[in-house]
Amino acid sequence: MNKLQFNDELLSFIGASPTPYHAVALLVSLFEENGFERLHEADRWELRPGKRYVVTRNDSSLIAFTTGRSPFCDTGLSMAGAHTDSPCLKVKPAPDMQNNGGNRLGVEVYGSPLLTTWFDRDLSLAGRVSTTRDGEKNPRVEQTLIDLKRPVAVIPNLAIHLDRNANKQRQVNPQTELPPLTALPGELPGDLRALLQKELATMEIVVDSSSILEYELSLYDAQPPAFLGWDREFITGARIDNLLSCFTLAHAMVGATDEAPSLVVFNDHEEVGSHTPAGAGGNFLVQVLERLIPDPEERAMASARSLMVSSDNAHAVHPAHPQKYDPDHSPRLNRGPVIKYNASQRYATSSATAAYFKEICRRTGVPVQAFAMRNDMPCGTTIGPLTAAATGIPTLDVGVPMLAMHSIRETAGCEDAFYLYRAMTEFFQTRA
Repeated sequence: MNKLQFNDELLSFIGASPTPYHAVALLVSLFEENGFERLHEADRWELRPGKRYVVTRNDSSLIAFTTGRSPFCDTGLSMAGAHTDSPCLKVKPAPDMQNNGGNRLGVEVYGSPLLTTWFDRDLSLAGRVSTTRDGEKNPRVEQTLIDLKRPVAVIPNLAIHLDRNANKQRQVNPQTELPPLTALPGELPGDLRALLQKELATMEIVVDSSSILEYELSLYDAQPPAFLGWDREFITGARIDNLLSCFTLAHAMVGATDEAPSLVVFNDHEEVGSHTPAGAGGNFLVQVLERLIPDPEERAMASARSLMVSSDNAHAVHPAHPQKYDPDHSPRLNRGPVIKYNASQRYATSSATAAYFKEICRRTGVPVQAFAMRNDMPCGTTIGPLTAAATGIPTLDVGVPMLAMHSIRETAGCEDAFYLYRAMTEFFQTRA
């Protein structure tokens, strides 16, 4: 795959993945199209050497792995991970609000988005709906993914004439300001369930509103991702953190040979702490490894011979705010993936794991950068430390540099995702 094709497909994937559920569904299709057999946690597994498998949890987390042709305890696994979720606004259980001349939708803040970027955007709605079918003797609860794919809501700013200090200081009250405007009073559909019923009907799922039992819905920017810059050197869009990593790792893995065992894990709920069954703080990965290598001693030997790459986007130096970065650890766009370091173990990188990744990059001609946070500012974290602690597998944190992390539209360089793809393809293909 060349760089242009890679970036085109990356933007298409991000645009078609407004929620973790949609992202995982697309990733499952990618793996199945490339010979991965679908597994289910509730079934018995009969794994065979030299085969490819994929399993999901909660429809929002995914693990894909190859079994290789040699014993795991002799080779270890080449492993990589990322997260499927992004900061957003999620719809509340009783969302319909009518006041002061408008219908609004009650929402809750998920993660830590840059809230001011959500104002005056064309917002659409996507997620998962739980229904029962009418007329069935023993009705079952069914899960359906929906995506309205059109603007249905807006969070309007207050005019500058009514807030003269808006450009000097801005504090957003999420309870009163964030519920978006969706309709005028009395207009149809006047409530969310009526809208969902209509949308399901277009998918040939005929239910009445009482059969819509539950939903998990998120607002998202209806403007699709795009190339940007005088020479199209940037990509911009929502959810680049961290769907870029999911796409890159998945394509690197499916393109590798099956000689050596490999594994990718894409966890949900990283943006809210990871401590859920589908998150990196849950037991999804640990249970898969236990089923993959049932013998405890062989599993311990394999873990000691394995390496985990945690891929999550990094902060590129902002041209208007260079003082927010350590001057010697300020990554630039389009200059390669970033190894992330933190003495307090907010990142899982060690000198040994960083050296391994640098060697991979050297062999593939990929430039590599370093990031460390300023001493007078707190450092974020990733799934890396949680995964390393749960499995005992040596781990490092890397990521593509980007601007405006957690904005409704983020910006990254066109070169960097492809650099990471080349390095990770080599990582899955060979052992250093």
